[in-house]
Amino acid sequence: MPAVWQRHPRYFLIVALVLTTTFFLLSPYESPLSTNSYAAYIRDSTLPARLERAERVYQKVIAGRKNLIHRYGTSSRDIVMFPPDKDPWPAYTAWSFFPPSFDCPHELERIGALGDGGKWACGISRLEHKPDCIIYTFGMNYETTFEAELLERTRHCQVWGYDYRSNSFGSHIKPNYRTHFFSWGLANFDAHESHNNPKLYTLKTLLEINKHDHIDLLKIDIEGWEFETLSQIIQPYISSGEPLPFGQLIVEIHAWDKKFEDFLPWWEMLEQAGLRPFMNEINLVYQNYNRGKDTDLAEYSFINVKGNNIFISDPPPGYSDVT
Repeated sequence: MPAVWQRHPRYFLIVALVLTTTFFLLSPYESPLSTNSYAAYIRDSTLPARLERAERVYQKVIAGRKNLIHRYGTSSRDIVMFPPDKDPWPAYTAWSFFPPSFDCPHELERIGALGDGGKWACGISRLEHKPDCIIYTFGMNYETTFEAELLERTRHCQVWGYDYRSNSFGSHIKPNYRTHFFSWGLANFDAHESHNNPKLYTLKTLLEINKHDHIDLLKIDIEGWEFETLSQIIQPYISSGEPLPFGQLIVEIHAWDKKFEDFLPWWEMLEQAGLRPFMNEINLVYQNYNRGKDTDLAEYSFINVKGNNIFISDPPPGYSDVT
């Protein structure tokens, strides 16, 4: 008498398939989709994984910048910041070489008022309960909706404001124990003796005066002095190999009369120090009132990918907002 599997071969194959699938699913052995596989990689939503993917994209942009330079010249000396309106009409501006292509690993939002005063920031939620949150802001000129919203949304952030053109924060901020204002300026040198007017300080000196060893968010709008000042701040950290003392940088760049061959190494210095742009905003308000001139003002927001600041490292176990 024929066996059952001989009389009903199709049923046998179906049963065998079901048993094999069940065994595979219940097997204690590791799945072929190991943690090193492509599928596991794209599903990894941890902070280090998000930063790694963002860095890969950014490195591609750096390579693209070199290609764009070579498309229009043999070196950076051949690139005009803002090409004139005449033949051959090269299809770029200076900002085309520096897109904010690093993906913010947290929520990206504009803090403060729309229009002038507001700024793009990354992961402000990570500051909401940070007990030692420190914010430095330079060059507000009474426009302080950005600082006011940061104070409102955080429990402990101390905001240190500096502007030699002003006598206080703007009307959006009332004096309280979390705000500290000084009519001083930020510069690449110290000049704050009694006869100096305005009084100017380096960031290093201000950190020493305030007894701070870090800044969570640094905002700078100093009307063109950002080139010399940021060079003075950053170069010592590049030389020492130490990470910059701030987690995020928001700066308005004033590219007045700048040559591309000078601007490029300055920007590359920022990159070498670990700063990655995640957002920019061309200052179209300025452009609207200066029609026919170059679009040479732009806000850039950077995250610092070196060190262990709050935007790239999760708080340690036991971290608390209780002070």
